[in-house]
Amino acid sequence: MKRAVNPLQVSRFLQVYDQAAIRKGVKLSIGFDFHEYVSITGSIPTKGRTYPIFRPDRSPIKSGEGYWLVGVDKNDEVVLVEAARLYDLSNSNLAEHLETLRFFYAEPSKHAHPDDRCICRAPNARQITGKVVYHGDIWVRRDFRGQGMPKIMTGIMRGVSLAMWAPDFTCGLAGRWSVEKRVYDVSRCEPGGSILRLVAEGIVDDDWLSWTTGDELIRLVDAQTEAQ
Repeated sequence: MKRAVNPLQVSRFLQVYDQAAIRKGVKLSIGFDFHEYVSITGSIPTKGRTYPIFRPDRSPIKSGEGYWLVGVDKNDEVVLVEAARLYDLSNSNLAEHLETLRFFYAEPSKHAHPDDRCICRAPNARQITGKVVYHGDIWVRRDFRGQGMPKIMTGIMRGVSLAMWAPDFTCGLAGRWSVEKRVYDVSRCEPGGSILRLVAEGIVDDDWLSWTTGDELIRLVDAQTEAQ
C-alpha cells in the first residue's frame, strides 16, 4: 500500500529547490495553460519546437492533468522551461501507449503520418501503469548550463507532481549522452525507451527511459526534508 503524501513535507521539499534556483538568479513559476506554454517556448530562438505531447493542437491536456515550469532571470528573460502531464494508464502501460502513438497524439489516426513509428524495447516500460506522469520538453539557456539547473528542475517537478497527483510512476525520455553525463537526478534508467520517428515533426529519437515509483518519490521527499 502506498504511503500518504504529507503536504507539509512536500512544501519543505519544494522550498529547497526554489531557494537553490533563487541563489542562481532564477525566478521560477508554474503555469497550466498550454496555449500560453507553446507561445512562450515558440518565442525562444535556441529551443527546438515543443513535441506534440505538450501541444494543444495535437494532444490537448485537460484542466488539472498538466502543468509547466518556467524560470526567468533578473531581466525577466526565459532561462529554462519544462512541462509535465498525467496519463491514466490503468488499463494499459507505458510501452503500449508509446507504440500506439497515443503518448504523442490524442488522435493518432487523425494526426500521425502513415510512416510514424515508435518502438519501445525498455523491459520495465510494460510494468509502468496506473497514474503515470511524464516530465519533458526540458530546455536550459546556454549561459545557465553546467550549474546543476536540470537537477533543480527535477526536484521542483517531482514535488509538484507528487502534490498534485500522488502518481504511481513518474517517467522521462532522454538521449544516451544525458544519461552518461548524469545531467538529470535519476536512479533508474534503461535504453530503448523510445525509438521514435515522427515524419511531419521532423523528429528522430533513440531515447532512454528513466522512471521513479510513487513510493520512491515519497521516500525522496521524506529523506530530503529530514536531512535539513
